[in-house]
Amino acid sequence: MAILGLDSDVRSIVIFRLIRYFFIMLLLDSSDQNLRAAGSAIAQGKIVAIPTETVYGLGADAFNAQAVARIFAAKNRPTFDPLIVHVASASALDTVVRLVPPKARILVEALWPGPLTLVMPKREVIPDIVTAGLDTVGVRCPSHPVARKIIEYSGTAVAAPSANPFGYISPTTAMHVAKQLGDRVDMIIDGGPCTVGVESTVIDMTHEIPIVLRPGGMPLERIEELIGELAFPEKELKVFASPGQLKSHYAPHADLLLFEEGALARIDPASVPAHAAALAFDAPMAERLRESACFDMIYVLSPKGNMLEAAANLFAVMRTADEAGFSTLYAERVPDAGLGRAINDRLYRASKKS
Repeated sequence: MAILGLDSDVRSIVIFRLIRYFFIMLLLDSSDQNLRAAGSAIAQGKIVAIPTETVYGLGADAFNAQAVARIFAAKNRPTFDPLIVHVASASALDTVVRLVPPKARILVEALWPGPLTLVMPKREVIPDIVTAGLDTVGVRCPSHPVARKIIEYSGTAVAAPSANPFGYISPTTAMHVAKQLGDRVDMIIDGGPCTVGVESTVIDMTHEIPIVLRPGGMPLERIEELIGELAFPEKELKVFASPGQLKSHYAPHADLLLFEEGALARIDPASVPAHAAALAFDAPMAERLRESACFDMIYVLSPKGNMLEAAANLFAVMRTADEAGFSTLYAERVPDAGLGRAINDRLYRASKKS
């Protein structure tokens, strides 16, 4: 009642500070004591937001169907979209899958821990809710030491999709999680900003020629060096073997319009609506867009044109543009190689389709 009696501007400040305090109280640093508490919480059937090198994940015991169901409820995620199971080390792989194909074993030995998810035949102990009823499961071992410690302390494998409302921009800091899901999770561990910034590459290893289900943080070129040819789905999938395959995903609230490389430099200013911003891959592109005088703000993914930095900044920049209230966001495809494939994939899925 005391707050209601305040001047409206003062009341807004007080409410903002209370909300910020609530968010901060949710965040726990990555001390060993907190990591043990997070692992214990997962073992008890709770859901915990954990940092990984890709994005922050919302983790639950992968063998506990009720705990996993809480993830779907917290995210408003459809149950036909399967989850990725995270293990603390490659030695735990056999607790989750019943068969590791030879090519998968090569990738595990060379690229784990890292941003690479492998889809393989699951063990029956993995609940159907994790895999959307499929007989395969996506598994990865994250390279973030905090994530691996939490999984180790939990004593189980951890099912963990991105810690955001379904379909929205993935979180790359603990505060992103707190703002979006703070009242729906039991604990948030702050491990700092994500270094990769886009989700893992997903490869279906159940075929003679492995199939790329989602480009991501592990460059496809590196995978091909190790196991040879990769294939892509021949048609749009109706049944999803891993997350991130929906045509529309990772979307900001603003309309994101995606163009081919170089197109924004030739755009007609009269076609650009009010309150529009643009994403620039590097500083030279940003300068060209400023000269066009089409946009109210230009966000630069990597001033020096570093693809790793651009990937790490992508979701955070999209989120910043959203929070600034822009109605339309313009972007171009980046060079389609290495992490550029992952960036282009996320931009396409986040874009407005005609």
